[in-house]
Amino acid sequence: MILPVLSGLASGLSLIVAIGAQNAFVLRQGLQRSHVALVIAVCALSDLVLIVLGVAGIGVVIEQAPAVLEVVRWAGAAFLVAYGAFAAWRAVRGQALGQLGTGQSAGWAAVLGTGLAFTWLNPHVYLDTVLLLGSIASTHGPDGRWWFAAGAGLASVAWFTALGVGARFLAPVFRRRSAWRVLDAVIAAVMVTMAILLVA
Repeated sequence: MILPVLSGLASGLSLIVAIGAQNAFVLRQGLQRSHVALVIAVCALSDLVLIVLGVAGIGVVIEQAPAVLEVVRWAGAAFLVAYGAFAAWRAVRGQALGQLGTGQSAGWAAVLGTGLAFTWLNPHVYLDTVLLLGSIASTHGPDGRWWFAAGAGLASVAWFTALGVGARFLAPVFRRRSAWRVLDAVIAAVMVTMAILLVA
């Protein structure tokens, strides 16, 4: 039991701990203290669903449906370019927050939709979380694979919680407008880069 759980934990963290579009979104929401619990729940639960699908063997179906991944790829790229453009505009204009946690923020429905889009419109999530983790899980046998899934799920929940909640410790830095501009510029660059990588 211990070995599959540790293997799942390590594999999950190796895939999720990276500067990507989804992590940048969680970080920004955490800094704004805007619907943080909702964002963490959406990202973590989506990951858990994908992990379970991968361990259950749904990756075989995905491999046989390349057209579906192609649609997701272009839709995801368009979404990333649009979000990147908004981030670039914020970087040029400057953050409208006088203090962290104040000012106008997106409603919960918009945040929910954005969080879902960052996860489900990313074709890499199907290749990494479903196919790759599913393949590794299968090496632990019929029973061990579910312990592997538990470890990978724990990694996802722990990471998104740490990122969303831990962002508040950066609050003193982001009380300066220049810091928000730098963050938004980095987010814009990450989004556009991810979009280019998707279509390339």
